[in-house]
Amino acid sequence: MPSEDGLITLREIEGARKNLAESDLGVIKTPLLKHVTGMFPQLPKSVDLYLKLENTQTTGSFKIRGVANQMKFLPDDVKNGERKLITMSAGNYGKAFAYALQKHKLSGLCLMPITAPQSRVELIKNLGCVVETYLHSEIRHTMKRYEQTHGYHVLHSFDDKDLIAGYASASLEILEEDVKPDIVLVCCGGGGLVSGVASGFKLSGLKDCRIYAVEPQGSPTMYESYKKGSPVTMRVKSIAGGLSPPFAGTRTFQHCKKYVKDVILVSDQELLDTMQQFYKRGLVVEPSGCAAMAALLGGHVPDIEGKKIVVFVTGGNVSPSEMVSLLQ
Repeated sequence: MPSEDGLITLREIEGARKNLAESDLGVIKTPLLKHVTGMFPQLPKSVDLYLKLENTQTTGSFKIRGVANQMKFLPDDVKNGERKLITMSAGNYGKAFAYALQKHKLSGLCLMPITAPQSRVELIKNLGCVVETYLHSEIRHTMKRYEQTHGYHVLHSFDDKDLIAGYASASLEILEEDVKPDIVLVCCGGGGLVSGVASGFKLSGLKDCRIYAVEPQGSPTMYESYKKGSPVTMRVKSIAGGLSPPFAGTRTFQHCKKYVKDVILVSDQELLDTMQQFYKRGLVVEPSGCAAMAALLGGHVPDIEGKKIVVFVTGGNVSPSEMVSLLQ
């Protein structure tokens, strides 16, 4: 049963885990690197570091977890092709969305910001999904128009309960390895992943675990929402396009306020420095996927001495040419 406060329940998370296991989208249990503090000599030796490698997930990011659970609850008229699907994305969700549509032989439209890399646009198109690009400020209105005027069914790219429950499956995977962290660091764009991860840990009994959302300084929508006390809409600009929606979600804000300790901001330079450190250690991670680790390496996380820390490494969708241009 759904909770009365609109937040996801442990039963919904466990249901999502079952849905992902039964899905034909190839969702995997991603690797958890354990006791790897030595990979980063600048960290205190007393820290016990774990990396959850969602950059190795099917479609290159954690997004497929949410999409797979969303697909389970599609209306019949969408499943039989009478209605089309629509979403908005800067890249990784759009890739997972298009991949799922291709596998299920469904039609859909992905609205992308004009600032999205052309390589992401082409990748989504090549999966058979129609793409239209708009200014950030126009995307929500355009999606609403398609929904109301043309009957499209919306799959929201971050502010959706089924999506959040799907993301929470990653927390259960960590707990199943008998890892009970003191601190968890998760990147935050719209807030879907950190909402799910935080819900998964807290509802499983880790009451004292500190969970932090990490955003770019140029796209601090959840940070500003915390300050205001309600979701905000604002101008955003960061090298981490996947963490730069122009607004915080209503559902995600509710989940974060209940389960997330605080929001930490990192600079674009810190994202690039972390990206380079990951690469030197054999890990291909896009700028958005580096945010959580950047917060730790940048010294932005309080009271880490002697703590067991799980860092989510969330996406690896960066081409060699993009990496060269970013790091030169």
